[in-house]
Amino acid sequence: MTKLRQLLEPAAGLLLNAATGVAAWLLFALLAGCVMLIPVGGLGFPLLAHALVAVRALTRFQRAWAARVLGYEITGPDRRSRRGRTRRDLTWLAVHALVGPSCVITIGTLLSFVGVILNLHPLENSRWQTITLSLTILTFVAIAVAAIPLMNRAQARLAELLLRPASSLTQRVWELTESRAAAVDAQAAELRRIERDLHDGAQARLISVRMSLGLIKGANDPDQVRALVQEAWESAGQALVDLRDLVRGIHPPVLADRGLAGAIQAAALLCPIPVEVDIDLPARPEAPVESAVYFAAVEALTNVTKHSRAARAWVRLRHEGGILRLAVGDDGRGGADPAAGTGLDGIRRRLSAFDGTLAISSPPGGPSRLIMELPCALSSPKISHS
Repeated sequence: MTKLRQLLEPAAGLLLNAATGVAAWLLFALLAGCVMLIPVGGLGFPLLAHALVAVRALTRFQRAWAARVLGYEITGPDRRSRRGRTRRDLTWLAVHALVGPSCVITIGTLLSFVGVILNLHPLENSRWQTITLSLTILTFVAIAVAAIPLMNRAQARLAELLLRPASSLTQRVWELTESRAAAVDAQAAELRRIERDLHDGAQARLISVRMSLGLIKGANDPDQVRALVQEAWESAGQALVDLRDLVRGIHPPVLADRGLAGAIQAAALLCPIPVEVDIDLPARPEAPVESAVYFAAVEALTNVTKHSRAARAWVRLRHEGGILRLAVGDDGRGGADPAAGTGLDGIRRRLSAFDGTLAISSPPGGPSRLIMELPCALSSPKISHS
């Protein structure tokens, strides 16, 4: 059954691409007709706009199909570069209009040779002729069967090549500028939070201690002195608790002691819904990266608890090819929106400081999936968490 599925899925992919190839051909012809209608009172402009919407819908469908075949997400178009996106879409449209149907035609041609051979040379011949014809037929069939998955994957690669945004120097400079600006904003916000926590917490407690000590200096009643000392002692203790909480918010002790894997496991245990944790981290990243990923994971789990109405969640952490990849998912209601103030934009900004990315898949009705990726190197041996 598995072998049959491995053949049927690529065959279905080729048939699907043949259909989308015909659709691409029709859309290309429609676009050409719209352009020809532009001089006729501008009639072609609204038709052209609708045709481009259909083109983008088809490219989104093809990008999603290619991602399923290749097994990884294909970056969507950059909203800042509409001209480049339209050029890529139209290039893919023209190429796919030819390649999509031609793959099925090629496979059909190979298999039709079998029928031609059988018509010209029936198998009721001598033994050697029968063996030769059988081997020839088997060769054509084997070539067709082997070509199906290769052509299917080649079409997925072609879609990735033509539809993935170009990594130009200008685009890279823009991304770096944006990520550095986000890092500066995040750092400023963090400094404001620390200042606020110090002012409202430890600083206020220490002022209370100083006032109590000042009153002690002028007090003559032993009972009053003891009460003021007790008050100063309690305020000093609370100030110490506030300072410890503040330090824990900057770099949690569990992160320093047990590393990123142990810290995420501890955060999952604190989550009120069951969280499945799957971590394969052969060594530790640098401390700033650990901190960013940890707080991103905690924020993602907090979002699951607050907004998803999920019955279960899961966390996956891997380091492959110089990329640290953290995925957090749940079986909740979906519909996560970075613009809705759910903390997703904060996660994105936190990761962008390290050239990281956040991909969100959260259709209405669920499930939701966040994939966070940061380029980083691992620096120290793995810590056991048994």
